[in-house]
Amino acid sequence: MAAVHPGGDPGLGTSIFIFSPRPMMLALSSPPQPRPFLKWAGGKGRLIEQYRPHFPTTIRQYYEPFLGGGAIFFYLVGRFKQAVLADVNPELVNVYQCVRDQVEPLIQLLEHHGHHHSHSHYYDTRAQTELQISLQRAARLIYLNKTCFNGLYRENSKGYFNVPMGSYKNPKICDRTTLRLASAALKSTEIQCESFDRVLKQAWHPQDFVYFDPPYYPISATSRFTSYNRYGFTPEDQIHLRDTFATLAERGVQVMLSNSDCPFIHDLYQGFHVRPIQANRAINANARRRGKITELLITSYPPR
Repeated sequence: MAAVHPGGDPGLGTSIFIFSPRPMMLALSSPPQPRPFLKWAGGKGRLIEQYRPHFPTTIRQYYEPFLGGGAIFFYLVGRFKQAVLADVNPELVNVYQCVRDQVEPLIQLLEHHGHHHSHSHYYDTRAQTELQISLQRAARLIYLNKTCFNGLYRENSKGYFNVPMGSYKNPKICDRTTLRLASAALKSTEIQCESFDRVLKQAWHPQDFVYFDPPYYPISATSRFTSYNRYGFTPEDQIHLRDTFATLAERGVQVMLSNSDCPFIHDLYQGFHVRPIQANRAINANARRRGKITELLITSYPPR
């Protein structure tokens, strides 16, 4: 507070007091960020802080050939102009395409599932294997994903989803905000039902970034969850993936891959940059084998 006297004479006239309040600090909140709308076994959401120092500083175009829950894609949104996302699971690809292109009618269908959710509704929905309308198929997969045991996607040999219902008291079946943010993030993406090696026809630029998150190589003879669909992922597939990784690296493309910390994977990726990552194992038939484990993060480029 300052006193000002007319005419500059402190003895004359009436003092005028001017208050100088402290500058107001405006709270600036960050815009909401897109995030995965599916629960996914092996999803990388909890590992991003460990991955973050190893992402390329410049990304021209992003490729993710094993899409799954898409945690890395959603984290990197805004750092590239275009992305190509792919998976061999046609139902998963259909879900992403519907979220991108028809999110509002999809939300309406999910709200219907949420209103009718029950034991009988779950198994009736799971049995609907012949749905022809893409939106209905997408809503079915999201509903089952949100209400099944452990959020685990698994198919039997005929390609039918076969996970039992979970024991959630109040599952959030329709997360409208998350779906709308995901839809906006997916607008500039190409979403394909393709094998991982399709990326060899697409990624050529040295600022392209390819992230591979394949079914992990089993770390023991009793490891069972090495693929979530009917096709499986064999040691020969792992070798073919390494060859794809190496071809991209020879072109100068920036490549990152996640996999098991085991001798087979170490041997496959000799000569590349391999580092351990601490992760949690949430799915194992033996509860004592759940918890902290080490995985590998492999890049074609040196650490920053």
